[in-house]
Amino acid sequence: MTHTYQLTGMTCGGCENKVKNNLLILPEVTGVEVSKDSQSATISMDKHISLSTLQDALGGKDSKYQISAANHHEAVEEARPWAETYKPILLIFGYVSALGLLLAWNGNSINLMVFMRIFMAGFFLTFSFFKMLNLKAFAESYAMYDIVAKKFSAWGYIYAFIELGLGLSFALNLAPTTVNWITLIVMTVSILGVLESVLNKKKIQCACLGAVFNLPMSTVTIVEDAIMILMSAGMLILM
Repeated sequence: MTHTYQLTGMTCGGCENKVKNNLLILPEVTGVEVSKDSQSATISMDKHISLSTLQDALGGKDSKYQISAANHHEAVEEARPWAETYKPILLIFGYVSALGLLLAWNGNSINLMVFMRIFMAGFFLTFSFFKMLNLKAFAESYAMYDIVAKKFSAWGYIYAFIELGLGLSFALNLAPTTVNWITLIVMTVSILGVLESVLNKKKIQCACLGAVFNLPMSTVTIVEDAIMILMSAGMLILM
């Protein structure tokens, strides 16, 4: 994620270099651009960093360099916790898991195969729904990090329909062996692009929920894809 802050106290090129170097020391910071003319700093980071942490890196509250939120949006981001950022995904996983457990409950036990099948059906149908709301925007976002979509732009459009097809297939329990193999292959290819972006600390919007929600690419996306890979592999083993 990238945020722009008001940063006062810079009067020369030396000030700019000092501020930039001090901020780059923070482990979560991946890039810094500062300007004494606009008295601003644009900071790219792995996860949101509090203003107090940024100020400490600049020498504390008594430093000549003072950093603050540049606008109301940044002020809101400052107070936004991790759970709030990923609330859409957490809610989806919660609802889909609850539905899977209810339908998999059999007397006094849970049918694991049924739970995984329902979970994957709900996962793919829900995620494909959000992609379909603005298919073009999803395809463009997906092409920024997916290893196939980077070389074949139409893959983003195809991928959304593959998810829809997988969701319907899991819901109807159609050709489970074939469907699980397709899931395993497609999600493994998908996670490669996500891993590359996260490991290289690229600041890219995750396209998992299309262009509806502004979700940063992070380990949450890796976990999301990994769950589907493990479930499809698990179902193939159990079958």
